[in-house]
Amino acid sequence: MTATTDSNSDAARKPLDSELDIHGLTHVGLVRQTNQDHFLISSLRREVVVHQTSLPPADARSTSERMAFLAAVADGVGSSVMGGEASRQAVEGILQYVSECSKCFYRPDHGEVADLRDTLAAAAMRVHADIARARAEGPPDARGMATTLTLWLGVWPYAYLLQVGDSRCYVMHSDGVLRQISRDQTLVQDLVDIGALTQVQAQRSPLSNVLSSAIGGEEAAPVITRFDQRWDQIGLLCSDGLTKHVSDEQIAERLRTMTSSRQACETLLQDALDAGGTDNITIVVGRPSPTKVNHPLLHATVR
Repeated sequence: MTATTDSNSDAARKPLDSELDIHGLTHVGLVRQTNQDHFLISSLRREVVVHQTSLPPADARSTSERMAFLAAVADGVGSSVMGGEASRQAVEGILQYVSECSKCFYRPDHGEVADLRDTLAAAAMRVHADIARARAEGPPDARGMATTLTLWLGVWPYAYLLQVGDSRCYVMHSDGVLRQISRDQTLVQDLVDIGALTQVQAQRSPLSNVLSSAIGGEEAAPVITRFDQRWDQIGLLCSDGLTKHVSDEQIAERLRTMTSSRQACETLLQDALDAGGTDNITIVVGRPSPTKVNHPLLHATVR
């Protein structure tokens, strides 16, 4: 479990870069021929610093203070080629649009919360419009291209979750309880919410993978959720290639017993592969740590 700090002042301060234990990976799985998932882990400063991604590595460096921390997972929909293209465009586009609005990160506790929520929603819709345009103007196999997008924007002491689709965000505190922050934007979840299906029926429904909202799809309905960040907090973003095979109970156990974010990602990946690995699998795990850890690598684990 994540260590805690020794004083109230330490608990309130923003973690240094050297105190962030964050890792991400993506894997094609055991059935699919191509990987349509993409992810990104990045600091937002006066210039963008990409720590880890499945996209081509960036060369930007900076020693300036971190204004915000961003992590994103996108799971492409459509043909094997165009689904991956949609998720790539979503991750690249959201980073570009959010970083253009860095003024919103300076004072999130002084009346700028609404601005930041609006900024994230607008950024998601700009990416949606870009991909919808590419879908309309592209070749025939582009007509079904779309993607999920789940983004964690950490502006200490808050985190903002941008959710479109059914990739997920979980958090766990020192009480060891796993909490799902995101809500799946699927037809099945809509039916569960109105009482037309039970959770057990939903798990067996052939509609479980049909998205009701997607970036580039027929409709995109970004949801922005704000919550507190804490030193005893572990965050996890993932595509449904993990959650369709690994239960919340198993995810919770892996996070409770983790020794590092990299170890947690690799163990959860193996759990998904051992259970069938029928889809692409992408996982990002992060936590603050008062014990100095190695700085995140610039290259992702991509298989």
